Amino acid sequence: MSGLTANLYREPDVTAHQPWLTIPFESRLEITAEGQGDDDGWLQVRLVDGRLAWVQRGDLDLAPQKLTIEQSIALGRRFLGTTYTWAGTSSLGFDCSGFTQMLVRSRGIVMPRDADLQAAWSGADSVDRKRLRPGDLLFFGSSADHITHTGMFIGRGQFIHDTTYGHPGVQISRLKDQPWTRLLVAGRRIKQEPFGTAH
Repeated sequence: MSGLTANLYREPDVTAHQPWLTIPFESRLEITAEGQGDDDGWLQVRLVDGRLAWVQRGDLDLAPQKLTIEQSIALGRRFLGTTYTWAGTSSLGFDCSGFTQMLVRSRGIVMPRDADLQAAWSGADSVDRKRLRPGDLLFFGSSADHITHTGMFIGRGQFIHDTTYGHPGVQISRLKDQPWTRLLVAGRRIKQEPFGTAH
């Protein structure tokens, strides 16, 4: 999908009816037919329950590519303001680890779901706070054994994360501010980026 959500319709027309269903970013759809004539900007898709729906071609990314670190950070910024949702893993609502997992997945890398498991993941190396680079993962908590939050460093002392602190949702914070500077317990750098990824 090219947007953060996409609307599905019963027929290839946005003005005839309200959307039938709204689906989140990263949804995978089976294309069953292409619109013809006046409807050539539409694709028919099959849902997991077998029902058919129509989606505008411009709402889909038909050839998704692995993103660079810079592109994944730009993607993260598109979600600024998205409401925090406990256990959320989609653009309809993320929690902190669901959000960082999605950003890393956009780079073609699959990592564990929860913040404590991400911090212990063998696919990333420890990195000192003074050596952080954009794309590094940050982990927060009362100790290294009690990690409760995660985000992604984006440079210039800032990180992007989905938090319940202040105003719940995806936001950019400064690492030197409280409570973050006190709670930061680990930085991790993913060991191997996909081919072509820039730092």
